[in-house]
Amino acid sequence: MGAADAQTPDAGPLRACVRTMVASDIQQVVAVHMSAFKGFFLTFLGPRFLSELYCAILADGSGIALVCADASQLLGFVAGSTQPAGLYRRLLRTAWYRFALAGLPAVVRRPRTAIRLVRALRAPDQATSAPGTGTLMSIAVLPEAQGSGVGRQLVMAFLAEARQRGLVAVDLTTDAIDNDGTNRFYRGLGFQLSRTFRTPEGRAMNEYRIDL
Repeated sequence: MGAADAQTPDAGPLRACVRTMVASDIQQVVAVHMSAFKGFFLTFLGPRFLSELYCAILADGSGIALVCADASQLLGFVAGSTQPAGLYRRLLRTAWYRFALAGLPAVVRRPRTAIRLVRALRAPDQATSAPGTGTLMSIAVLPEAQGSGVGRQLVMAFLAEARQRGLVAVDLTTDAIDNDGTNRFYRGLGFQLSRTFRTPEGRAMNEYRIDL
């Protein structure tokens, strides 16, 4: 959950607006996530878990949550935090039972999910990001909206909001393998590769950072 999930968010002509996410967007945000990330861990945890996660980000004072929508539908979203470690500490302290209940069906289907879920929830608390560095945690665009510039618009709006809140940098992680388009996308926006590492599950990840 510390990773910025992103399928290739191309930059092209954009005919939609970016605005702050509101509670009534959550159902569509979850639908976009489920559509964009089939087979990913958070998607396996299910829509109820995703709803709890994005509601928590939206409600937290450190959260940055934006959506891009046209006249008919929500096309994509971006979410993160100015203080990711603090966000997860508060989440675990005040709402652990809701996340436990939301993730229970996935744990029943695959018991080892519990270990990975606990590790994912604890990871931001163990992060060593420099002071003044926020994290872009998740970005997703509807498959049919890729190539329209939605992803670029969302990231740029996220960075502008982070700068306005006094951050000096933003970091994110994304898959290092079979993910060339997304890695090119972030580099094209000015993100610099900080390191490459492997998760306990063996997933190779690239960590990027951009100075604001």
